[in-house]
Amino acid sequence: MFDKNDPHFSPKKFLFVSLESLSGDLAWHLTKEGHEVKVYIQAKSDDDVYDGFLNRVDAWEPHAAWADVVIFDDVEFGEAAEKLRREGKKVIGGTVYTDRLEIDREFGQAELKKYDVNVLPSWQFENYEEGIRFIKENPGRYVFKPSGNTPSGGKGLLFLGQEEDGRDLLGLLEQNKKSWSKKTPVFLLQKYISGVEVAVGAFFNGSDFIYPICVNFEHKRIYPGNIGPFSGEMGTLVYWSSPNVLFDETLKKMLPALKESGYIGYIDINCIVNGRGIYPLEFTSRFGFPTIQIQLEGITTPAGEWLYRLAHGESFELKTKKGFQLGVRILIPTYFASDNDEELLNIYKDVAVAFKNPNGLDGIHIEDVKNDEGTWRIAGVSGVVLVVTGNGTTVESARKMAYGRIKNILIPNMFYRTDIGSSWATESDQLHTWGYLR
Repeated sequence: MFDKNDPHFSPKKFLFVSLESLSGDLAWHLTKEGHEVKVYIQAKSDDDVYDGFLNRVDAWEPHAAWADVVIFDDVEFGEAAEKLRREGKKVIGGTVYTDRLEIDREFGQAELKKYDVNVLPSWQFENYEEGIRFIKENPGRYVFKPSGNTPSGGKGLLFLGQEEDGRDLLGLLEQNKKSWSKKTPVFLLQKYISGVEVAVGAFFNGSDFIYPICVNFEHKRIYPGNIGPFSGEMGTLVYWSSPNVLFDETLKKMLPALKESGYIGYIDINCIVNGRGIYPLEFTSRFGFPTIQIQLEGITTPAGEWLYRLAHGESFELKTKKGFQLGVRILIPTYFASDNDEELLNIYKDVAVAFKNPNGLDGIHIEDVKNDEGTWRIAGVSGVVLVVTGNGTTVESARKMAYGRIKNILIPNMFYRTDIGSSWATESDQLHTWGYLR
């Protein structure tokens, strides 16, 4: 499938470096295009994830010289990525600066303000007694956000205050300060504001953005109707766009800082917007998950080509589908299990992921699974099994495709949100009325 005379399409060598099993689907996508791929995953609990799909290695450093492109898919690798770049390696991934943008929420907000981006008032604390005293002295409605590179379980502690004087959040902090100080020792209190939550992201080649941009709507709560605890992400609606007001007033203003840091990769700013303004909430300075799986549903440029060109700092335009792409995460009950809940974990360990039509795997993206001689089986401990995507010229047609594909999957007690993208009609009207989308 490759033209050996074209350097962008000839087979390349990609090395993925991960804290957890997150980017395996992108790596698998590259193998299906004919590229050589090696994958390193630091988490010991993920030791069987992707077996049979990918070539896993026990350490990444000995393979860096082998790779044409090294891909760091998470924060905390900024220092290593910068070192490789200084040595002449082609790297997709963070920098010390962009890692800090995501990990240190207070720093991220300060940098936005520095580059003339409107921000909500926020205060970071490393002591729960100080946070409690702050709310008592400054009654108001706040959002509690874990800060630092908190594990995904700790991120679920995010809490949106409901009371205008903050007494509900105050009660939670007072009752949980001992346990939460261990799980999320650094936290942010941010002024609450109502509106539509929307993110804008783009790939960055070290000196400029790659167009089109990606507008996306995340769904973070576990259950339909935005009920239940926060997850890492349950599903997302995306579409590709020329630069718009959202981009111009947020991410585009960060271009000088990203260029100075030498960042190469995907970067995203999640915002709350209303008729009064755009209020950025947080950075994602890496691939989003499951955003990257959903983006693959919409990008028609071969992945090996755009990743290779991005790593080499080239300017190009992504070829993307018109309309919308949508993805739904498929979970099992072990998502709620603790690491020592061996009874529940053993119930689902190695359970087969079956398909009514084994040939109907379009839009099925792997998460924590392995391939056992052709049979897909549940792997790891996360309880996050698959992402199922769809696309269409309308949101409803994308929803119909994605949820139709889910009907092909057979996993005991699997669950997922049934309403991904269903609020688009209302939210798009609001965003167009306020002049943010075009």
